[in-house]
Amino acid sequence: MRASFPPTARLHRPSEFAAALKGRRLARGALFVVSTPRQTQPGSGQEARLGMVIAKRMAPLAVSRNTIKRIIREAFRQKRHELPPRDLVFRLHTRITPCSLSELKSQVRSEVDALLDRSRR
Repeated sequence: MRASFPPTARLHRPSEFAAALKGRRLARGALFVVSTPRQTQPGSGQEARLGMVIAKRMAPLAVSRNTIKRIIREAFRQKRHELPPRDLVFRLHTRITPCSLSELKSQVRSEVDALLDRSRR
């Protein structure tokens, strides 16, 4: 199966993000919290959808924020077909410590993979 990330696999509206953030927490790691709505949204389709909240306060450098988002998107794209049909919102809850970009990438990727595996249940 070819892994893709079409617009139907993303959250677009603020109401979709708000419902997921007010919903239940699926998993928590050192950097991220994964939330999902308590009830499925009508018209949300039959596939997993991704939303990200990467605050400037937690990752002050734009290059860090963009790298984090890119890594989350790629991990989600590769595991999307294994995930149940629900909305997932990744929220950065811990301030990023100054480190090299390659260290940040490996740290984020390992945590996101673990959180996606826990969200599968």
